[in-house]
Amino acid sequence: MKMQTDTQYIQKLASEGEHEHQDFKFEISDARKIARSLSAFANTGGGRLLVGIKDNGKIAGVRSEEEIYMIEAAASMYCQPAIEPETKTYIAEGRTILEVCIAEASSKPIYALDEENRPKAYIRIKDENILATPVHLKVWQHTKKERGTLLTFTEKEQNLLSILKEHELLTLNQCCKRCKASRPTTCNLLADFIRFGLVETVFQGHKFYFKLNEE
Repeated sequence: MKMQTDTQYIQKLASEGEHEHQDFKFEISDARKIARSLSAFANTGGGRLLVGIKDNGKIAGVRSEEEIYMIEAAASMYCQPAIEPETKTYIAEGRTILEVCIAEASSKPIYALDEENRPKAYIRIKDENILATPVHLKVWQHTKKERGTLLTFTEKEQNLLSILKEHELLTLNQCCKRCKASRPTTCNLLADFIRFGLVETVFQGHKFYFKLNEE
């Protein structure tokens, strides 16, 4: 079997464009911003960063060895808990390309620290890193609970399900208002519904909505 050259391998990845599991970076100048990408991939099935590739897929090459250190800083200093991505360099079209592979986290969320050192969790949707909602955080929190958790249908659960059945899409705030329930209570209910497959999230117009899963 003929082995791929570095150039063929990188060209193949570049031809895929950016997607849920792949992001291009022409250069790395801000470790905190890279931490967002690392957080998003770790929270959404894993992925790879290709450093030295322009947004249009053109091979430009890594500009400085410092970019490798900035990846390490993003993973160890600006991700909570710290993660350990795998890095590898390739020579494609005579230029150095850095591939950074991030595995899906076994325990979520992985947070990225912002400019004020506040932890924020991200998820990957198509080619974007999107801030996770409080409901995402609750889903991850509830997933860590012991298996065999039962979902009880009290009046609160029935009320929210009925409201979701009446409306095709509702935001978190709309769910709270129509249920006349607090934000934490509604987040907990939606998180359990998502875990049990009763409700699904829809990302539309840069907003998260919740809808009843009728399958």
